[in-house]
Amino acid sequence: MAHFKKVCYTFFVVWGKYKNKKEVRKMPRVARKTSKTKIYHIILRGNDKQDIFFDTNDYKKFIKELTKAKEKFLFEIYAYCLMTNHVHLVIYDKNEVISKIMQKIQISYVNYFSKKYEKIGHLFQNRFLSKSVENDRYLINLCNYIHQNPLKAKISTMEKYTWSSYREYQSGISKITDITKIYSFFDNNYKKAKNKFIEFSEKEIEDKLKNKYIEYEIITKLDDTEVKEIIENMFRLNNIRELNIYNSRIKNKMIKEMKKIKGTNIAQLARVTGINRKHIERAFKMKKEERDMSHNGQNV
Repeated sequence: MAHFKKVCYTFFVVWGKYKNKKEVRKMPRVARKTSKTKIYHIILRGNDKQDIFFDTNDYKKFIKELTKAKEKFLFEIYAYCLMTNHVHLVIYDKNEVISKIMQKIQISYVNYFSKKYEKIGHLFQNRFLSKSVENDRYLINLCNYIHQNPLKAKISTMEKYTWSSYREYQSGISKITDITKIYSFFDNNYKKAKNKFIEFSEKEIEDKLKNKYIEYEIITKLDDTEVKEIIENMFRLNNIRELNIYNSRIKNKMIKEMKKIKGTNIAQLARVTGINRKHIERAFKMKKEERDMSHNGQNV
């Protein structure tokens, strides 16, 4: 019996790896969601959370490349913040060339970084992440949230942090940030708008919006390796392929628990676990059907 289990386990591991490789090869690149306003919140993160800025010249180089891209593609910058291992940008991409913008910035900075530090391999985690910004309230609070990054990280106050757009808003002098757009939400008078913006920046962000920004940041952190580790720890597995030795009933319960992991989806779970995507979809639907039955029973 023990030998039979071992043979079965080996089969599932080998088959799972083979099937997973096939699925990865066939998987198309997902198209980015287009924003109706053409405004995007973009995050660039270091691969495996590694630092992407080590000294002042690194920060200056990134801003230089950002400026060059702006001059070439004619987009507007509403906010930015460069942290040691990630970058926040809020841009208005009026010509809808966001991929070209980010490609130019990333390639130029990676070439500089690799040459300077003799680095081999990926600097950034996957492609850049972008989220559409669809209303003004979300936009002005997002800019505030981004400017507060150094404060949240306890490395500087907003006023003293060199590598963000906040000081341009505070001084009223635009360098690479298009501050007029955000000012216009506060007052038609430039000086009054500046003062009202500074006053607004000192306030706490609405909890509902703050949770959305935080959730978006959490989602960006989960790559396949991280999801794999979470699942292995969740079920105390030595290897994630051990999931395949369980029967459907137990496996469905495990999938229901996996659904609680923030920052993953069905496609990624199928890829990481080797469990058939349709099986995961059915398990997700079963949970919904159980809730619906329970709800209907309470109403009887």
